[in-house]
Amino acid sequence: MTSPAPARLADLAAHAEVSEATASRVLNGKPGVAHATRQRVLAALDVLGYERPARSRQRSAGLVGLVIPELTNPIFPAFAQVIEQSLSGYGYTPVLGTQLPGGATEDELVGQLVERDVAGIIFLSGLHADLTADPGRYAKLAGRGVPFVLVNGYNDDISAPFVSPDDRAAATMAVAHLRELGHRSIGLAVGPERFVPTRRKVEGFTRAMEAAGATPRIQHTLFTVEGGHAAAGALLDAGCTGLVCGSDLMALGAIRAVRQRGLAVPREVSVVGYDDSELNAFTDPPLTTVRQPVGAMAKAAVHALLEPMGGSPMGDTEFVFQPELVVRGSTAHAPG
Repeated sequence: MTSPAPARLADLAAHAEVSEATASRVLNGKPGVAHATRQRVLAALDVLGYERPARSRQRSAGLVGLVIPELTNPIFPAFAQVIEQSLSGYGYTPVLGTQLPGGATEDELVGQLVERDVAGIIFLSGLHADLTADPGRYAKLAGRGVPFVLVNGYNDDISAPFVSPDDRAAATMAVAHLRELGHRSIGLAVGPERFVPTRRKVEGFTRAMEAAGATPRIQHTLFTVEGGHAAAGALLDAGCTGLVCGSDLMALGAIRAVRQRGLAVPREVSVVGYDDSELNAFTDPPLTTVRQPVGAMAKAAVHALLEPMGGSPMGDTEFVFQPELVVRGSTAHAPG
């Protein structure tokens, strides 16, 4: 196995937005560089794929837990990667807790993380997004002095920083795109109603359809390929030529259902996903989707956690980020 290439000073300085002299001082472990600047250069090393010099490696500033639902949906590893890189740039060691089917629950993972004396926890699409779950678990966590940030989901009964995409706007964008292509019968395939992101997507979809004088058709299912397949079947039976899906996995299931009916995507039925993965450009057809701003949201979650971990009071704000419509090959003008 070959060792990592030495860092090119010019590339490192440009990425960290510092002078080459400053980058050199950090690489050589010399004093005279502000802590924040030093961390920015070290983070740039990580992002560019260079190994940190031994002299620059410091003892971890502490452990930070990251609790995610599972790894089969590409959006979750994408979030985890950015969060872990960002935490490492500030000197923290991330500890990943994944809720595999039949494995540890969120509460059990939190218990294990607290036992390891983590400095804080980031929850991604956790029980905070489920309106049927008891929000008291988060009050208990705060009572134990553990700061936390909640990503993708909101609950008025939880006092903490939240980081969310604008799910209402995402559904509105998808509907507007399909209507511009001439689709009038549009359906929404989305996850269980108890989840906050689902409810927000439904609100945005319903509002957009009613504003256009059209009937909103909605099918609740699971955020999976199989769920998208089942929901698409019902929406096709209702005469929909445009399908808006609550996740990219659901969209892939919807495309499968369309083809099993002997119909073509996008010539006869258009499909829009949600999340956006690097793989979407290589699906058949390439998937039109609404992109979550993963990088910005992940970094915001880390920054929101750093303040209470540094001793400041934990905020009580929802940071909402705008999604982006990415048009590819799964949408086209309505048939006829």
